[in-house]
Amino acid sequence: MNHDALQWKPSRFNAHSETDDGGLMLYNSYTGAIAACSPAERNQVLEWLTPAAPVPEPAPPLYESLIEQGFLVPGDTDEMRRALFLHHSMHAQDAMHLVLLVTEACNFRCTYCYESFPRATMREEVIRGLEAYMAERARTLRQLTISWHGGEPLLVPHVIERLSLSFMAACEASGARYGAEMSTNGYYLTRDRFEQMLDLHVERFMVTLDGEGETHNARRGLNGGRDTYQTIVNNLMSLKKVDRPFEINLRINFDNSNLEEVSRFIPVLRDLFGDDPRFQVYFRPVGCMGGENDLNLPVCDERTKDRSIWAFNEQAIAEGLTVSSFISDILLPTGAVCYAAKPNSLIVGSDGMLYKCSVALEQDNNRLGRIYEDGTLDLDYDKLALWTTSGEETDEKCQACFFRPACQGNHCPLYRMRTGNRPCSYEKRQIKKTLRTIWLQAQREAMASASEA
Repeated sequence: MNHDALQWKPSRFNAHSETDDGGLMLYNSYTGAIAACSPAERNQVLEWLTPAAPVPEPAPPLYESLIEQGFLVPGDTDEMRRALFLHHSMHAQDAMHLVLLVTEACNFRCTYCYESFPRATMREEVIRGLEAYMAERARTLRQLTISWHGGEPLLVPHVIERLSLSFMAACEASGARYGAEMSTNGYYLTRDRFEQMLDLHVERFMVTLDGEGETHNARRGLNGGRDTYQTIVNNLMSLKKVDRPFEINLRINFDNSNLEEVSRFIPVLRDLFGDDPRFQVYFRPVGCMGGENDLNLPVCDERTKDRSIWAFNEQAIAEGLTVSSFISDILLPTGAVCYAAKPNSLIVGSDGMLYKCSVALEQDNNRLGRIYEDGTLDLDYDKLALWTTSGEETDEKCQACFFRPACQGNHCPLYRMRTGNRPCSYEKRQIKKTLRTIWLQAQREAMASASEA
């Protein structure tokens, strides 16, 4: 690389954290780069990343790598303009994400659920409308991503199969990439059903376990009250025998009532899944989302949430578990932007109603229109704009934040609407602990590889 007459400056989107061994973790939210420096390199790197630091001549490989990964940028770079361009790029029309509520019924009655289960299986005219819409829309796409949601989507596997085959054919005809993910309670996720879903390109799953046995059953019982824990665990254990790539995120929801149980549950999860990195743990706090039980939920305060997430992650890694890739994904450019804020993302209800946010289905400004049987969409673009232009455009602190390219002030547009406050992700609020978690995970994986060799 020719550095003649070039001055370099540290990117405004850098963050760093010291590692346990005295080294350094670096992160840049515009490029998504994450890098580790050894204790011997630490002081030199920090010196190079100070404003107006002289350019070494000749530039050593380590300096070159800081430039390549975006930690150093040319002195005349307008990084605010770069961030604005990145924001506009989200409006590109060649990628689409649909969240499909293939049923709004559920076989569970979780204590903290915000859904009211008003409708069951997706109507036939809505299914036909989605098939017609995607047959046309796929022609201009390079990427289609489907999230199968409900209710409980595996109550209606026949709908998932029918729509998947239709979408896959439409994408194949136009050369677009197709991928899918699913949130399921895991009760019907048998090995046969799971392999069917893999055949339909559903390769990333979210399954919730809130503790062992009684703890989970008290929070996530069947409609009617029966237990669910052992059925889910038996299903998941059977999936370990599937010799295909997939990712199952084991979500553990916590509040003040099960904090200690979660800590005791981590060694149990290790014994069950610690030998298979396709199973990853994801700790998240319960929140008041507008459900009928909101006033009774023992939700944690913000400090407890922030502290607990990273304490649980570190305990899990120490026990030999893999933490969810969601954590590192959030650090990517636009990775922390909620799908509700992305212009090319829509939720389709089982009755054909179109929404932006899955947590506020009854909120009027979240009901954007509907899809018709012939595949046409009736969309209220004023309502659409409420969700997609409420972040960094109007918030100067978001504009100046180091995390801006990842979050764009839109980690949760609903939170901003309801409270007037800016919605910062746990990963941004605790960026040093986030980087430490990624470092610990990398260290453990390196040790595991060395022992296998």
